[in-house]
Amino acid sequence: MKSICGADCNNCGYGKNNNCKGCTESKGCPFGKQCFIYKYIKNGGTENFDLFKKQLIDEFNSLNVAGMPKIDDLFPINGAYVNLAYPMPNGKTVKLLDDNDIYLGNQLECEFNDGELVKCYGLVAGLDFILVSEYGENCSSPEIVVYKKR
Repeated sequence: MKSICGADCNNCGYGKNNNCKGCTESKGCPFGKQCFIYKYIKNGGTENFDLFKKQLIDEFNSLNVAGMPKIDDLFPINGAYVNLAYPMPNGKTVKLLDDNDIYLGNQLECEFNDGELVKCYGLVAGLDFILVSEYGENCSSPEIVVYKKR
């Protein structure tokens, strides 16, 4: 499988188990939906995509979330890995993402971890939103820190 964005398709267990052929062979639809990263690179080139990624990185860093380290990169990731079920005030849970979409994301360990309690920040972005969540080990007890339309 080949990608044009730099994703390591050969080590994606989700893709292998879901008949993914990569974005090159599927023309940017590895899970049946058009990947915005593929479309961005095909229409604007790699340089424009790199500028877009830098803008997203700057947006995440400008949030100044307490305990969240600055980031310097975002990576293509399948929605199935980052589509967490967040608890709502009414007691129900809601997933905000699509398992079959590709997003840009990163995971960072909270700077305030004390060795016993480990918290992480999950960063996810699409063309029109950014999401920062905080969660424990194995994505337990996720909470939305920031969800912002772009």
